[in-house]
Amino acid sequence: MIRNIVKIDEDKCNGCGRCVPACAEGAIQIIDGKARLVADNLCDGLGACLGDCPQGAISIEQREAESFDERAAAGQQHTIAAPTHVGSCPSARPLKLVPPKASSTPQIEEGSPQLTNWPVQLKLVPPSAPFLANADLLLAADCVPFAFPDFHRRFLTGKTLLIGCPKLDDAEAYVEKLTAIFSKNDIKRLTVLHMEVPCCNGLISLAQQALENSGKVIPFETISIGIKGGVKQDGTTGDSLDRYKRIP
Repeated sequence: MIRNIVKIDEDKCNGCGRCVPACAEGAIQIIDGKARLVADNLCDGLGACLGDCPQGAISIEQREAESFDERAAAGQQHTIAAPTHVGSCPSARPLKLVPPKASSTPQIEEGSPQLTNWPVQLKLVPPSAPFLANADLLLAADCVPFAFPDFHRRFLTGKTLLIGCPKLDDAEAYVEKLTAIFSKNDIKRLTVLHMEVPCCNGLISLAQQALENSGKVIPFETISIGIKGGVKQDGTTGDSLDRYKRIP
């Protein structure tokens, strides 16, 4: 039958995910970083999701489509809370946060949160997330904040945070994601914050490979944190690639 149904322009979609919770029928999910209509019979064609798309990527068209199945849509609603694909969860929607203002003294008050972006997990961050534009990027191993109690004040202030584990996560996917982030954004500076254990050095290698793939010249610093806390090493990378600028 010919009826109204949602149409998503993938070229305009940036994967922000705002349309997912706006669709009460569960007809839209984020798949491979883009919003997609998962089944015609789940879309009622009323367009409640239109106003939640900041990119104007969603519209209503008339085309041949399966009839809306209210029962199937009701069942789909119960599955939304447990998505099977990274990025389909509404909690992964990119947000730019504003930390509380510092006191009149030059020092950030103890305990003041300095997180400026959400999400922080590298695998969840779309390369087009607005908080990546002109970012002072901090790529941190996810163990670091637990080992270093002064993480927010010492390292996070004024930076955009991405976290991951080079040992437990998909290294190839990390390289692809970082390459896309470096290629699509003017990153001002990159700091790789890793633990002193050998496997965590892989985070540096991933960043180096992604920088090489992107062809970008970005100031690049590495910092090592001891498993008992404290900074073990603070300086520039030891790589030999001429395209990397060293931080004095």
